Amino acid sequence: MPKKWFHNWFNSPYYHILYKKRDEEEAELFIDNLCSFLKPGIQSRMLDIACGRGRHAIYLNKKEYDVTGIDLSFSSIKFAQPFENKKLHFLVHDMRHLFYINYFDFAFNLFTSFGYFEKENEHINALKSFRKSLKKDGILVLDYMNSQKIINHLVTRESKEVDGITFHMSRMVENGKIVKTIDFEHKNKHFAFKEEVKDFKLADFERLFHAAGLNITQVFGDYNLNEFDINHSDRLIFICKKAA
Repeated sequence: MPKKWFHNWFNSPYYHILYKKRDEEEAELFIDNLCSFLKPGIQSRMLDIACGRGRHAIYLNKKEYDVTGIDLSFSSIKFAQPFENKKLHFLVHDMRHLFYINYFDFAFNLFTSFGYFEKENEHINALKSFRKSLKKDGILVLDYMNSQKIINHLVTRESKEVDGITFHMSRMVENGKIVKTIDFEHKNKHFAFKEEVKDFKLADFERLFHAAGLNITQVFGDYNLNEFDINHSDRLIFICKKAA
């Protein structure tokens, strides 16, 4: 079976070069605000789904929580594993497949690490695996882009130079997805990658969560946990519990 865009791009060293300046302070602020809101007990077990190089998981572990990070990208997990300790572990794992069952108090899927798949049932299966990983009273936090705001202000073309590489990026909305094409030259070779993320809105998530046996308890619109506004919010953040 040919590899999907996310297999190729997330395992590429160029992915980490392009996005290396992601805002650590913003990530830590979000985790601080979530912890203030959720008030997890110090014994809480946490799952960071699609953890990338582990920035959220590592910061949660600094707060002394027991954290497991999973990601499909072997290269990201390899980068994160040296940070492991007795209460922090990283594993290569596909979110669509079952992980530990009834084990975690909290599961986090952050920074639009969802919406990658072609078929709706793949997204539902992923959400079902999130639900099954949680204890009976466990909580899922899913942080997605506010696709409506992105579409309203779509930057169709831009270039960015990082480490001497000029990345040319174009964006378009196509077949219910926001598609970003990234191409560049390096060492006399041409490279081209894609990111394709579903244009999921609030009503889509309500349908997906319901099908996966999850209830939305709260919706926020940014990392300061302000109310969601479809035209102005930067994020679409859900707090969910298992349906009874």
